[in-house]
Amino acid sequence: MAAQMTSAELTELRRLDVAHHLPAQSDYKLHRDLGGSRMIVRAEGCTIYDAEGHAILDGMGGLWCVNVGYGRQELAEVAYAQMKELPFYHSFFKTATAPAVQLAAKLAGKLGGHLQHIFFNNSGSEANDTAFRLARHYWALRGQPERKVIISRWNAYHGSTVAGASLGGMKMMHAQGDLPIPGISHVMQPYGFNEGFGEDPAKFAERAANAIEERILEIGPEKIAAFIGEPVQGAGGVIIPPEGYWTRVDAILKKYGILLIQDEVICGFGRLGTWFGFQHFGVKPDIVSMAKGLSSGYLPIAATAVSTEIVAVLREHGGDFVHGYTYSGHPTCAAVALRNLEIIEREHLVENCKDDLAPYLAKALRRLDSHPLVGEARSLGLIGAVEIVSKKGTNERFTGKEGNSGWIVRDACIRNGLMVRAIRDSLVMCPPLIVTHAEIDRIVDTIAKSLDETAATLRALPAAV
Repeated sequence: MAAQMTSAELTELRRLDVAHHLPAQSDYKLHRDLGGSRMIVRAEGCTIYDAEGHAILDGMGGLWCVNVGYGRQELAEVAYAQMKELPFYHSFFKTATAPAVQLAAKLAGKLGGHLQHIFFNNSGSEANDTAFRLARHYWALRGQPERKVIISRWNAYHGSTVAGASLGGMKMMHAQGDLPIPGISHVMQPYGFNEGFGEDPAKFAERAANAIEERILEIGPEKIAAFIGEPVQGAGGVIIPPEGYWTRVDAILKKYGILLIQDEVICGFGRLGTWFGFQHFGVKPDIVSMAKGLSSGYLPIAATAVSTEIVAVLREHGGDFVHGYTYSGHPTCAAVALRNLEIIEREHLVENCKDDLAPYLAKALRRLDSHPLVGEARSLGLIGAVEIVSKKGTNERFTGKEGNSGWIVRDACIRNGLMVRAIRDSLVMCPPLIVTHAEIDRIVDTIAKSLDETAATLRALPAAV
């Protein structure tokens, strides 16, 4: 384990951070004004440690990804062994490596049914880029090149590349770089607390699903290639769809012969108590993108699963699918991912999530229902959210509209030893699948404490003009 840094060492590292490092999705003026980033130096289990020696319970599992927790020595050992034997080779020019092929077969077994083919990428963004290109290529090969449009949802997150950010429905991302690119259309999200507040859940599920069919008919089914959606929207605020939403969406898409792309980057590998989120909701996707929990974040790797029906068309027509990455199926990353899946199996983490941890988190979050600043505390599996409101029994926000009260409470949580994420006026959590009951209790208790501590600051926020 790395020792705590001296004050001089930390000062110099933070100076270099400002001088040379551009962190992901950051306000670089704020980064400079704060004098650099919080430096995380080590981690074990569900706890991370910063350079000043603070222990912080990681309620976010890194960035929705460290499913098996930190400090798994066997993952380091398998990486070392693979790097000694074959650190790298690519999958171009009719070549492959054993770990990549073995991982593809392992994933096909977990996906089941008709999802038997795997294309490897390096990130969730790339996995969705692959799905985007593949869907359009598939329809072109079938003699329907006019099927180009992909329907997504507002507030969805599908990555930060040009295609990924375009597929996503976050307007702040669209504002940078003149996005979305053509051929992408967004519809309402199934966000019951905001867009269906007070509405019968079954009717809201029908309304949200029908919005997709209405857009299909507006554009023309013959022009639609696919619909993409996360089983549970993660970075959008842990938007858990109402019961019946996904089965209705699946039926609508099949009615018009439109492909279903499930973005499993967050929900995959046990997060919802099933290996993949689509299995929880009982739908049959044609393409599945995945990353994060595939290696529990230990090394960068992602994958796009493709149905046998799509691959049959690719094989029938032949010709290159001119798409891929230098590190697609990187053997060291694949070897680590394989062992990561073995750990999940060996320790029954998926089953334990479903049968024990998910019910425990749901019960623990219910303790927040009575808090005067909590409008809703929701979870599914080991992913959850707490909505912050100005008036109990409503979905009213402190500024009179959706704002940033979540950031105020999130910063208090960190000061109190808990890492959670703020998304607008909510706190979201996604702890490792090895989290204990005591750690779940600590997550909930720390959120309650932080809400109490920030109540006066929240009530002083200026109303929106």
